[in-house]
This record gives sequence, structure tokens and C-alpha cells, in this order.
Amino acid sequence: MSQAKFNVRKVAVLGAGVMGAQIAAHLVNAKVQTVLFDLPAKEGNKNGIALKAIAGLKKLKPAPLAGRDRADYITPANYEEHLHLLQDCDLVIEAIAERMDWKADLYQKVAPHLGAHTIFATNTSGLSINTLAQACPDSLRPRFCGVHFFNPPRYMHLVEIIPCLTSDAGVLDNLERFLVTTLGKGVVRAKDTPNFVANRIGVFSMLATIANAEKYGIRFDVVDDLTGPRLGRPKSATFRTADVVGLDTFAHVVKTMQDTLPNDPWHGLFKTPAWLAALIEKGALGQKTKCGIYKKEGKQTLVLDPAKGEYVNAGEKGDDAVKAILKETNPAVKFKKLRDSQHPQAQFLWACFRDVFHYIAYHLADVADNARDLDLAIRWGFGWSVGPFETWQAAGWQQVAGWMQEDIAAGHSLSQAALPAWALEADRAGVHFAHGSYNAAQGTLAGRSTLDVYQRQLAPARVLGEDAPQLGETVFETEGGVRAFTSGDGVLVVSFTSKAHAIGPAVIEGLNKAIDLAEAQYKALVIWQTEEPFSVGADLQSMMPAFMTGNWAAIDDTVRQFQNTSMRLRYSLVPVVAASQGYAFGGGCEFLMHCDKVVAALETYIGLVEVGVGLLPGGGGCKEFALRAAQESRGDVLAALKDYFMAIATAKVGTSALEGQAIGYLKKTDTVVFNVHELLYVAKQEALAMAEAGYRPPLKAKGFPVAGRSGAASIKGQLVNMLEGNFISKHDFTIASLIADVMTGGDLEAGTLVDEQWLLDLERKAFMSLLKNPLSQARIANMLTTGKPLRN
Repeated sequence: MSQAKFNVRKVAVLGAGVMGAQIAAHLVNAKVQTVLFDLPAKEGNKNGIALKAIAGLKKLKPAPLAGRDRADYITPANYEEHLHLLQDCDLVIEAIAERMDWKADLYQKVAPHLGAHTIFATNTSGLSINTLAQACPDSLRPRFCGVHFFNPPRYMHLVEIIPCLTSDAGVLDNLERFLVTTLGKGVVRAKDTPNFVANRIGVFSMLATIANAEKYGIRFDVVDDLTGPRLGRPKSATFRTADVVGLDTFAHVVKTMQDTLPNDPWHGLFKTPAWLAALIEKGALGQKTKCGIYKKEGKQTLVLDPAKGEYVNAGEKGDDAVKAILKETNPAVKFKKLRDSQHPQAQFLWACFRDVFHYIAYHLADVADNARDLDLAIRWGFGWSVGPFETWQAAGWQQVAGWMQEDIAAGHSLSQAALPAWALEADRAGVHFAHGSYNAAQGTLAGRSTLDVYQRQLAPARVLGEDAPQLGETVFETEGGVRAFTSGDGVLVVSFTSKAHAIGPAVIEGLNKAIDLAEAQYKALVIWQTEEPFSVGADLQSMMPAFMTGNWAAIDDTVRQFQNTSMRLRYSLVPVVAASQGYAFGGGCEFLMHCDKVVAALETYIGLVEVGVGLLPGGGGCKEFALRAAQESRGDVLAALKDYFMAIATAKVGTSALEGQAIGYLKKTDTVVFNVHELLYVAKQEALAMAEAGYRPPLKAKGFPVAGRSGAASIKGQLVNMLEGNFISKHDFTIASLIADVMTGGDLEAGTLVDEQWLLDLERKAFMSLLKNPLSQARIANMLTTGKPLRN
């Protein structure tokens, strides 16, 4: 008999603070019925606290809600009137303030109202799970554990599950399945040690950076310049990250380490610096108070100078010589140059790396199950592109370990603790290997989780040294174009290999070849990229040679081929499914609009943004919106068309797949997937389901009505008002007017029937006219040289 399926119909979140409310938001993003609890308000509606938190979700940036209407699906509640609602919740997440006594009191209050099978989890960032479990009745303890989301929970991939000694293994597995597929999270099973995995290592890294910045006399803004994207880390780097997190929150996590890790060899580092304590004392808590380590005065950004105890102008950058070292592509060479350099900034960077390497080697056995879990926790929880063990291994394990030994002996490191014996083994090449990652507690290699949910991840996140996923046998590959492969299931998968998956002639040629092959030999075609973005759109750079020589006929032919490819995606004899993640702009969006189905990651940012480069959608986007308007209209094509027109004319971007559906770039019937690593699996399943159902392409519309010249005139009347009100420039007016002409069918009477090719021809003609316009050429040039749009 098969195991009973675990269904999550309803979840309660206890605590409507910053984290609790945002966890509730992400639950309703995923269509999970959610109840948000807090204390009863002292005045007015007793749900006032929860209601205020729900209203606040609509104002937060980045947006915790993937669609503004999602807030309406959170049910507000309070502990005085609504505890009975807990009875039929499958999961209850406690997310109140980090006070052990407050949490224990709440557990006593809610425990009698929980269902017999309810999972009860605490979203603590570092309190002991086993100690908290003692506040639960014996019958609840098998269903109790820690579940640590990272802020902001919609966007941060990591969730740590922390079992207590009495946690039931089946309960933990069911919770992990839910977190991975329904909420789209990367789960790491953490040990019940202070601050668990990511915060323990990530906060230590920040403390080490602060200490070394003081030691080497590096300004805070220079530290942030050096420790952000130049190291493959977020733009907020170190000190801006502290401001974003909240200086009081950061200090609390540090205090937890200070109080609970008395025997840690780095204990002397676990303290709030005097300058940071002074900021907190006067209420300068960072981004949430608009003043912290950084603050703005008018347009000028200021940064704290701790030596002077005052703010100075921010914006200083790292030294060019040091930045040149960071550009070195060979990690072994880069680290040798950092260590050998006498420049204080280089010495600072080496010290930061060394101290983190020292700490993770010393504590791996007691902090994480294995090195892979530690690296993924830092990547997913702190936004590093490469984990610390991966960095060490890439730089040459033996070389770096030797340098660390020398620095420890010379008293240069932050602790004199000896490196563990395993890290110094003469034949050790690293911690990540083809078949597993090092488990320091057992001295063995730990393989991947065998939990069934991970069978859906055909391309999971990998660490350096691990076996690459076997995605299938390459069928063909073109340089700078595409790679097509199959795994023997009847589906041909095609991925773009161009930079940022831009669509140029090589991609168009490769995609057409893939369609030919799929129609001849396969059941279905899936378009899937190995990494985000899906596509930044047409490769304007590839048009430059023809553009510079005035070979307009060649460009016109390229645009025609682009349109023809979109139409082939629509009318192919096999189902075509696209899997999108990240940016899907311009031509990338147009390809998605023409596929039979899109399987979109929640974090798909989609839009027809061509007006930003002075153009209009030329790959079928204008045509497709005009066609959809005609199909959706009930006698009034113009009314159905106007929102679609505005989406193109204003380059409106859907900042989630749900917003993409609301705007119309994605169809309501398209599938939204929360875990990006499940995209390929789901896309294949959708494609095969269509094939097995006897797929036939849609019949071509012989004629559909357009709004005609009177519809265009109506739209242009609104544009004139926008121009006169200085909301748009004259060139914006020119572009938008051409978009209106195309989408309304040109110089025709309203209601005239046209076919798709008629609109495609209008679209291409308008595209070419804009391409020859000097103002559009200036926009294109500015985008290609600066990466930013020009308004002219």
C-alpha cells in the first residue's frame, strides 16, 4: 500500500511582523490558503495589527506579493478570537520576535488548538530548536522543528530545516517536499547550533570583513566596492547589507553568537563595534530608518567614518591595481597576487578570504552535515555566486591551506586555532568531488538527498567538482546559436548559447533547425535555458555591420526571418513549450507569446520593451496583441486593444509570472512554477501531455477584425494629451503613434478583417522606419554603449 499523500490545504503564520507577513505573502503567491495571526489590537478591530501588516505588504519593495490582489487572500486573525482556526491547518509557522520566553508562552497557548497531524515550525534565525521543543507538549514534539526563511522570503532561495531530537523523519520529509515544490525553495537540513548554517558563516564573514577593514584602514564605501559584485556577491556587499538587514537585527544575531558560543576560538570577534552600537543607540538602524551606515542628504549619499564619528561623502572605489587583480580569471593566480601584494586593499581582501576559510574548515563538522550544504546555504541565503569552500578549492586547496598555516603561525589571522587535520591531508584536493561532498564529522563523502521531490530537478544547483547533470545526448550544436539535446523521452530540448541568450541570426537558424528535427523525429520541442535569463531579446549588435553600411534589405530580411520563426513556433506540427526564468524581454517575450504553452518560473520578468531602444516589437508582438484583442473583444476591438497598446507603448514589464499573466504577455493557461530547478521537468511533462493527447496546431485565423484608422485616431488623441502634458517626448509620440497604426491594422475601416501576415508586414515596415530614424539610432547606440535607455 502506498504512503498517504501529504496535502497542504491551509497554513497559519503566527506573528504579523516583517518576516511573518512576508512569509504569508509568499504562501498566497503559491495559492496556499493562509491565516495571519497577531495579538488582538487594543482599540478598534481586534484584527487591526494583522490587517495593518497585510496592507503594508502592498507598499514594500521589493514586492513580497507576486500579484497585488494576492493580499486579499490572507485571512487576518488574532489569538483572542480565532485560535479555533488552527485546528484544520496542515502547517503552522511561528514567526514572532526572537525571545525564547515569548515563544514558549505562545506555544502553551496554541498547542491545544492544533490538529492531530499539524506540523508546527518555528521561523527562528538562531535560537535553539531543542530548547524551544521543551515548551511543546510531548504529543507535539514529533511534529515540531525549525524552518528558517531568509529575508525577503519571496526572493531568497534558502530555507533551513532544523530538526529537534524528537522530530519525526516523515514529518521533515513532507515539510521539505512542500517547501521545495510549492514554495520553490532550496532546502538545507541544518544542525541545531547557534544561527544554524548560513547566518553562522555569513555573519562571521561580515564580522571578519569589519575587523579587517579596521585593521587595514579601508573606508566602508571602498569595502563595499571591493566585496560586492567584484567577488560575485550582491551589490549591497558588506555594510550596505547590514543597513538593509537592519543594524539592530544584525547586532541581535551577533549577540546570539556572543551569548551561545563562549568556547568558539573566534569569540572575541562576536561583539558589536562601538560605532555600530552608537548608531543603534540613536535610532539609526539602516534602510528602515533611512539612516544607518549610509544616509542620503538630498542627492548626496554619505557614509559613516568611524574614526571621525561623522558622515563623509560616499562613492570612493577600490584601487585600480587591486581591481585588476580581481579581474584575473585563474583563481590560483588571483589569490597568489592578492597575498603577495603590499597594497592594503589587497591584503585586506586576502585576510577576509583567509579568515572565512579558516572558520569554515574549523567548524564544518559541528555546523553542517557536509561542505555542499554549507556552500549552497551561503549561495542561497547570502547571494554569493560561489560558496566559500568552492572558492578555496578553485584557488588550489594545498596552496591556500599552506598560506593559512603560515598566517596562523605568524599571528596574522583572527584566531590561532589550528586547522583540522582533514584540511591538511597531503593528498586533499578539496571537499567537493564527483560523487559527493566531504562530511567532516564522519570523514566520508555525502551524496545528494534521495528524497523523491528532487527527481523533479533535472538540472539542480551544483557545486564545483560535482558531476555535471546528464541532461541528455547532444543532437546538434551551433557556435553562438543553440544546443539541442534529448534524453530519449521523445522530447527535443533546445537551449540558446549566445550571450544573455540574445536572439541573433545564429539563434534563429538553430531554432528553425530544431523545429525541423522535432517535426521529423520527436514528439515535442521544449525551449529551455541552462541558466537565466530566458532572453534579453534581439541581438542588436549583430545588426551593426548591415546597419553601418546601410544594408537595409539585409536587416529587413533578418526581421522577416524573426517573424517567420515566431510563426513556426505557433504553427509547428509538434507542441512547443518554453520554460522561462529571469528576463524575457523584447524578442524573447515574442517567442514566448507564440509557443503553445509557457512554463514560467515565478521570477520571470517579462515585457515588450523595444520602445526603450526607439523601436517597436518586430518579431510578432504587435500582431499577437492585436490578434488577442480581436479574439477577446465582444464587438469593441478598440476597448480590448487599449491595455495591450499601453503595455507596448510604455514598455510595461511584469515583475513576476503572475503579473505577466495579468498584463497579457503570458496566457492565463500558462503554468507558473515556483522552483526554477523544476522548470525543465514540468515543461517536458506539459509537452508530452499535449503530444499524447494527439496534438494538432491551431487553425490559422483567416480573418479577424481590427480597430482601423478611427481606433488609431482615438489612441493618438490620448497620446497628444500625454505629449502636451510633458509625460512623453516627441520621439516617444512618434514611436507610440506607429505602434497604434500597426495594432489597429493600418489605414483601414474599423472592423475590417485581416490576417496575421497583414499585421506582420505592417509591423516590419514600421520597425524599419524607426531603425532609420536618427533619434532611434541614438537610443540604440546609448543602450549598446552604456546598457541604459536614453529618453530623447
